Amino acid sequence: MTSSLLLLNSATQLVLRAHKEAVNSLAGNGSPATLGTVATAVANANATAMEATKEIEAALKVSMRAALGLDTNNSNEGQLDDLTIMKETLRVKDEELQHLAKDIRSRDATIKEIADKLTETAEAAEAAASAAHTMDEQRQLLCSEIERLKQALERQIEQSVVKLRQSEEKVISLSKEKEQLMKERDAAFQEAHMWRIELVKAREQAVIQEATIARAEEKARVSEADAAARIKEAAEKLHTVEKEKEELLALVGVLQSQVLREQSSTKQVCEERSESCSGADNSPLLTKHVDASDDDVDKACVSDSRSVPVSSDSTEVQLAVDGVDIRPVGDAEWSSFQQPEALIADVREVSPEADGGSLDIPVVNPPPVSDHIQGGGGATHP
Repeated sequence: MTSSLLLLNSATQLVLRAHKEAVNSLAGNGSPATLGTVATAVANANATAMEATKEIEAALKVSMRAALGLDTNNSNEGQLDDLTIMKETLRVKDEELQHLAKDIRSRDATIKEIADKLTETAEAAEAAASAAHTMDEQRQLLCSEIERLKQALERQIEQSVVKLRQSEEKVISLSKEKEQLMKERDAAFQEAHMWRIELVKAREQAVIQEATIARAEEKARVSEADAAARIKEAAEKLHTVEKEKEELLALVGVLQSQVLREQSSTKQVCEERSESCSGADNSPLLTKHVDASDDDVDKACVSDSRSVPVSSDSTEVQLAVDGVDIRPVGDAEWSSFQQPEALIADVREVSPEADGGSLDIPVVNPPPVSDHIQGGGGATHP
């Protein structure tokens, strides 16, 4: 009996200790370390409570057997009272433990929810840590990039300062060039003004020259008309000369035919006279003197007869008829007559500069007909 009581007492102490630990664990300040051990404390308390419950049940069974076996034993009433008190205490503690178990189960569900939330929070914290790590890497990259950009910016600033100095030097040189260009512009304006004056003078000269050209063109037209009139007059004269030439040629043909007839008749008469006079051997004359009044005697025999040369290549014939030299016009003399084209070619234009500004066009007159031709023609007229 005593051992059972000791066992019950130890079990009760274990349950009370587990209850105290669970309460202390649940009543913590909520720090991360305490919350991390809540599940472990609750599990240990549940295991201890289950073991204590089993031990208490075994002790109660032993105590009941002992109580049923000791009906007449009145000497242990004091101990029974203690046992009753112990049972009542155990019952109360058992109820407390049941309430505590219910509370623990409800708190366990809450703890599970909190653990799930803490797990989610941990995952989120891990993701946040990863993001923070990534952001830190990006921050480091950005810092290095910022440093690089800072160095590049410093280099650009240095280059800009150098370029600014060069630009200032260029501005100074450009200012000097601007002043020089301003001077050149003023000189160019003055030169342009002079050129304008010269242009006005040139325009005036151009107007004067245009008027002179107009007058010269008018004179040229007048001279052209005059030249055309002179050319026409020369052509008419040439036409007249050609007609006269044709008439002279016709006259020469008639004269040549007449000369040939007279030559043949004269030759025949001379032959007859030579035959009639062949009997007189001592006569020094080859012709016979006859009376000029005789109509039957040819007048060609009145003068001394001479040889009459007749050339087949030349048309020149010389006859002694009544003391008049009759000869036709030769080819060399007819060549003096110029053709119309030659006469027109002789008309030339003389420039105004050569003749002192005169625009007259001289016309070369055709050469006059030879006097001996005109005289021969007049003498050979029948």
